[in-house]
Amino acid sequence: VYRGLKKITVRKIENDFLVIEYADSDKLYIPVNSLDRIQRYLGPEGYVPKIDRMGGSSWEAVKEKVKKSVREYAEELVSIYAAREALERKSFAPPDRIYEEFCSTFEFEETPDQVKAIEDVHLDMDDGKPMDRLICGDAGFGKTEVAIRSAFRAVMDGKQVAVLVPTTILAEQHYQTFSRRFNDFPVRVEVLNRFKSTAEQKKIIQELKSQKVDIIVGTHRLLQKDVEFKDLGLVIIDEEQRFGVSHKEKLKKMRTLVDVLTLSATPIPRTLHLSLIGIRDLSIINTPPEDRVSIKTYVLEFDEDAIKTAIENELARQGQVFFVHDRVRSIYSIARLIQSLVPQARVGVVHGQMKPAEIEKAMAQFVRQECDVLVCTTIIGSGLDIPTANTIIINRAEKFGLAQLYQIRGRVGRSNQEAFAYLLLPRGAMLSREAMKRLQVIKEFSEPGSGFRIAYNDLEIRGGGNLLGISQSGHISAVGYELYTELMEKTVREIKGEKTAEEESMPEIQLGISAFIPEEYVQDVHHRLVLYKRISLAENEEDIDQIRSELQDCYGKPPQSVDNLLQVINIRNYLKPLKGKKMGYDGKYLYIFFLNTSPVDPAK
Repeated sequence: VYRGLKKITVRKIENDFLVIEYADSDKLYIPVNSLDRIQRYLGPEGYVPKIDRMGGSSWEAVKEKVKKSVREYAEELVSIYAAREALERKSFAPPDRIYEEFCSTFEFEETPDQVKAIEDVHLDMDDGKPMDRLICGDAGFGKTEVAIRSAFRAVMDGKQVAVLVPTTILAEQHYQTFSRRFNDFPVRVEVLNRFKSTAEQKKIIQELKSQKVDIIVGTHRLLQKDVEFKDLGLVIIDEEQRFGVSHKEKLKKMRTLVDVLTLSATPIPRTLHLSLIGIRDLSIINTPPEDRVSIKTYVLEFDEDAIKTAIENELARQGQVFFVHDRVRSIYSIARLIQSLVPQARVGVVHGQMKPAEIEKAMAQFVRQECDVLVCTTIIGSGLDIPTANTIIINRAEKFGLAQLYQIRGRVGRSNQEAFAYLLLPRGAMLSREAMKRLQVIKEFSEPGSGFRIAYNDLEIRGGGNLLGISQSGHISAVGYELYTELMEKTVREIKGEKTAEEESMPEIQLGISAFIPEEYVQDVHHRLVLYKRISLAENEEDIDQIRSELQDCYGKPPQSVDNLLQVINIRNYLKPLKGKKMGYDGKYLYIFFLNTSPVDPAK
């Protein structure tokens, strides 16, 4: 556990040390020029890692276990990729005039990331090998349009398309989106879900076999044996991580037979993306649509007048409202309160203890705009895309984590309409500093896509876990995100036969001089720590010069002790390729120890 920076004088020389506390209150003092040897632990929100004993073996055992699992997982990924590379299929017909006409009916301006993702998919479809691409991006950033264009190209080439989603309500939503986009073109879209009667389902399945249906949207119902296609060419999977194990096995087999495009709303860390290049085709959409308006966010005490006004304002512009109340016990009394405050509103209720069919019915009514205010638990946390819902009221907001607040708030602001979020607190509540900080951050970061900055820890780690599967999520928690990514990158390179950098220990430099950043030069302890980390990670003289220049600009001419620190890192970087182990000065002699593998001959 990090316990701060501490100034320590050793042999009359003053320096800064980072204090790390182990189990049993044992402390380790790390010189600030060695901060490259430590990493900040990044784990899922709310997860507290076990603290090890200093010098104990449990940490090494955990690391070895994770390494073994990472290797097995990476080998499986590489083998799936290799098997797919060995397959061949006829390329899809190239985009033509009708395709361009279809694209021109898109009502928004494509973002640069969207354009790049569309190009990536086109290249995959031009290739003679089946596509297996994952499109990642924040909710409402245009992943569905990328999928729709690939579906259009497949259908124009005489192929059928299956759109597979985890819930009935998402199936209904995608069905509406696809139907709307294909409305002016000779493409038939159908949906297969529980809202269809048995007779309707049977008819659709028959028409799939005879290719009277071009695009079918559905839940795992599409994976059942009675569903057959005449010429299936593309499968689009939305939020694959939400499917069960048996369904995932079927999807894995499917990947070797047809083109697969997977969509995920959870941000994938760029570092993990880079480490998987060559074994998983990824496209990342980070940029929000240009006309996407920020969500105006207010933090206030529970107030009936404020709730009434917020709902009436939204209804006045023909919009809809989410009211999030995460307590099933009192959810119906809240719904009754809202009904009494706004009698003209059609109020619906959804929570996790309802029967699946009841949940689907209530959600579908909201999607179809047959309900004005949906009083719900966090069950609406992801997946729903309702452009007409632009006000969200979150009760007891102090109870939610930062990432959770961000994702729930993201249910609104999905169109060019201005959106509002009201975070309600109990009257007279005494909040913890952490809760206040969370609410302040969520209020400040209201821009579209700020989730990538706001909840760096939780969303990125969950993104990594979702991409890699449940088993790997546990290992990310065990060793932290940075180390996990490092292990994954190294393992993938080894399996692919690429050269990996040897684990080299940095030379130890002990020159008996003060080499630190004085408090009077950089007063903020957090800024000092960030600077120490940057300096210790500098790899060459150019990096050092850049840091020196930035220090000069921000804080003025660096004092001697800062210059000393920069020089120590410079010397360390010169010694590293020469396999220097240690350099020291005892007041009389300067000495350097080299490793046996050093190219330097000490005798010369």
